[in-house]
Amino acid sequence: MTDRREMQFTFDCADPGALAEFWAAALGYQVQAPPAGFATWDEALEAWGVPRERWNDASAVVDPGGAGPRVFFQRVPEPKQVKNRAHLDVRAAPGLQGEARMAALEAEAERLVKLGATRVVRHEPAPPFAAGHIVMTDPEGNEFCLD
Repeated sequence: MTDRREMQFTFDCADPGALAEFWAAALGYQVQAPPAGFATWDEALEAWGVPRERWNDASAVVDPGGAGPRVFFQRVPEPKQVKNRAHLDVRAAPGLQGEARMAALEAEAERLVKLGATRVVRHEPAPPFAAGHIVMTDPEGNEFCLD
């Protein structure tokens, strides 16, 4: 028998709540619901005695269908300083090729810019290995690709 592991992506960031909202919208996820017995996270944090200034120390988003990994956001004191060694690829045009693919990626890039992302560079298709993609950053400068 093989032991199955769950995986979660973790982002170090300055504003976990805001970054969670961005990634929920980007991925079609939702902010993780509060634990059973609590109507809101504020209610849970207050009941647990967490000081108000710590209420935005962490947040998470989850796939509403339960298939994708959880994405966790934790506040850290230092700002992002260098390029990510690992990044997310947001599969915005699966199965599409050529101009149809790039048009779908452009439409998604435009939507994400309105949510606070920054467009970095477009890489044109270069068969046989590269289908074309757009490099972007989230509101805190974390790189990701629209693929």
